[in-house]
Amino acid sequence: MAALGWLTPRRRSATARSVLAGEASAEAARKSSQDVPVPVSGEEPEFPVQGDAHAAAFFDLDNTVMQGAALFHFGRGLYKRKFFETRDLAKFAWQQAWFRLAGVEDPEHMQEARDSALSIVQGHRVAELQSIGEEIYDEYMAERIWPGTRALAQAHLDAGQKVWLVTAAPVEIAQVIARRLGLTGALGTVAESVDGVYTGKLVGEPLHGPAKAEAVRALAAAEGLDLSRCAAYSDSHNDIPMLSLVGHPYAINPDSKLRKHARRLEWRLRDYRTARKAAKVGIPAAAGVGAVAGGTAAAIALHKRRR
Repeated sequence: MAALGWLTPRRRSATARSVLAGEASAEAARKSSQDVPVPVSGEEPEFPVQGDAHAAAFFDLDNTVMQGAALFHFGRGLYKRKFFETRDLAKFAWQQAWFRLAGVEDPEHMQEARDSALSIVQGHRVAELQSIGEEIYDEYMAERIWPGTRALAQAHLDAGQKVWLVTAAPVEIAQVIARRLGLTGALGTVAESVDGVYTGKLVGEPLHGPAKAEAVRALAAAEGLDLSRCAAYSDSHNDIPMLSLVGHPYAINPDSKLRKHARRLEWRLRDYRTARKAAKVGIPAAAGVGAVAGGTAAAIALHKRRR
């Protein structure tokens, strides 16, 4: 940490939490990773380069691989299973709506949302959340995978490379999604657990922004990857730190800030949305309790992402 000495104590603390979150996520990802399929024959894609054992691909999840926010859907599933009450739902929905509309992370708002969400899973077993995650994927997520992004991930797999999800969502739900898509594994927010039971605390902070970059950096070091030969994909300007780490950054369904940044640096762009929208796609359209549940889901995702 000596290299951080020039930072203010507050900045130094935030950086240390990002590093801790990234390292914890990388460790969890390696423990749960799957073997990469044997390369198949066919036309060689523009990228990756087949047979490059020192390259891998990193995909953001929300609005990159899947339409909408994984946390939103996770929250819907937990509400359906009575993990929390309607009054909690309303509170979480307001917090998440504020975050999406403001487009920035206010520390006080984010801390409140994180603490509220973490209190919901405190005392529950990790295995229970993993099992519920399987059900929620089938109920809300499977039909929301972007075919275009899925094809890009498959191109890397077919080239014999590992493919990782990188998301602020709880690592347990991220691992479910990665497994269902046949990916190598997932980097996600790590919630602290003791003897298989959640304590209500995070390890570091949510895997968001700089923490994602730290997770990718830690995983690449552990896996012997050359980041200059790796690819990364995201829709959000918040992931510019992660995208900037690799030699092949892609902007997928980009928000306006990322689109501008990508064009300036001549990064590749892909847009799989049927209509051009201002890219703050966070809370899916829904009515009544469904809409509120969506906000809760997002907050819950945050609570785990920000472990």
